[in-house]
Amino acid sequence: MSPYFLAVDIGASSGRHMLGHLEKGRLVLEEIYRFENGMKQTKEGLCWDIPALFQEIKTGIRRCGELGKIPVSMGIDTWAVDYVLLDEQDQILGDTFGYRDSRTAGMDEEVYRLIPEKELYQRTGIQKQIFNTVFQLTAVKKAHPEYLEQARTFLMMPDYFHFLLTGEKRSEYTNATSTQLVNAETKDWDDEVISRLGYPREMFLPLSQPGTQVGVFTKEIEKEVGFSCQVVLPATHDTASAVMAVPCQEDNCLYISSGTWSLMGTENKKAICTEESRQKNFTNEGGYDFRYRYLKNIMGLWMIQSVRHEEKDQYSFAQLCEMADECSDFPSRVFVNAQEFLAPESMTEAVRQYCEKSGQRVPETTGELAAVIYQSLAKCYGETVQEIEQLTGEHYDTIHIVGGGANADYLNRLTASQSGRQVLAGPSEATAIGNLMAQMIGKGEFAGLMQARACVAESFPIREYQKG
Repeated sequence: MSPYFLAVDIGASSGRHMLGHLEKGRLVLEEIYRFENGMKQTKEGLCWDIPALFQEIKTGIRRCGELGKIPVSMGIDTWAVDYVLLDEQDQILGDTFGYRDSRTAGMDEEVYRLIPEKELYQRTGIQKQIFNTVFQLTAVKKAHPEYLEQARTFLMMPDYFHFLLTGEKRSEYTNATSTQLVNAETKDWDDEVISRLGYPREMFLPLSQPGTQVGVFTKEIEKEVGFSCQVVLPATHDTASAVMAVPCQEDNCLYISSGTWSLMGTENKKAICTEESRQKNFTNEGGYDFRYRYLKNIMGLWMIQSVRHEEKDQYSFAQLCEMADECSDFPSRVFVNAQEFLAPESMTEAVRQYCEKSGQRVPETTGELAAVIYQSLAKCYGETVQEIEQLTGEHYDTIHIVGGGANADYLNRLTASQSGRQVLAGPSEATAIGNLMAQMIGKGEFAGLMQARACVAESFPIREYQKG
């Protein structure tokens, strides 16, 4: 029997523990634990419940022992940009805010007063998102400067959880790039940017690559979960892990990592930090083996997830797709990246108000709302394909859709029609698969990324949609 590896994949709305092993040359996945996640409204703002999340992580690890399937290694990936500051006793300073919190409003002006927007993009290659870590730290600097004075360590979320498991601190490269504080040329922290923004340089640790061994469980954790194993860094940015699992054998693939966010882009050997790229809001996030994930953040399934929650989760996503299909002639469209869709009190009302203000027909039924959202997403995908080809000088015949959105049959059909490209959808658990791939490459189960991707293509069903 091939050894087991454990991927802990934590998204903004849920988390899962996935065991993986090779069987007759194919990767076999087993979900052993799943839990809910979400930002909690506190008196300070939208925050993450770190103790509850870590308890869920340990509960899922313990499940491995209960099943008698002990992994040789494990690693954690999460969403990007959010972090903790630790004092000299390794205690968290302040609240652990979520990226949808409003405290970063106006922080872009504060940052650009010290380093102009164009220069920041030229140096880091990272698109402007008001929730980027660079703006979050400026919010801390204004509201609680004492936290930065007391901070001894800066850790992104998965790095912090790895530290809690092992007592060892590592700062993983792919997630670090989402801070907008890593230089796109040197692939290391940009000391000049950090200095000009007034952040203490000493709190930023050296960057480590996916596949780096962090350490083994502490004795306390070993006692709590019933065993010990090696902790290995995956690509801890969940999108970086998902892109690893794109089952493409060419060097220039077009992909959509489709989940709460839709991340649409390609992989480049060199960052594109031109002014045109900045104007079109593309980003150069770090990927596995120093590949650049050249992509655009699109609001994604967050919109339909929110509508579903407002309907008391009475409909499955498959049902919502069917209802949208029945209303496919509904004519209204929204700009999915509009600020009003980032964290509205009601997504339903936000969509309706956008349509009303723009002089379009207002959706009334759930099916009409779903049709507006799915059609608008596909329209944005089609436009983004054109932008990527213009900026890279490449042509792409196929779009690979990975992640949970690969199951959205209606949206996949729309994407093929709107983009004029063939769509290949799957695998749906791409992030967990990519997490496992980094561990397995490090252990010698795969010779490298391309062999691992070939295994993914053979191991999981891929649905094909012909271009419209």
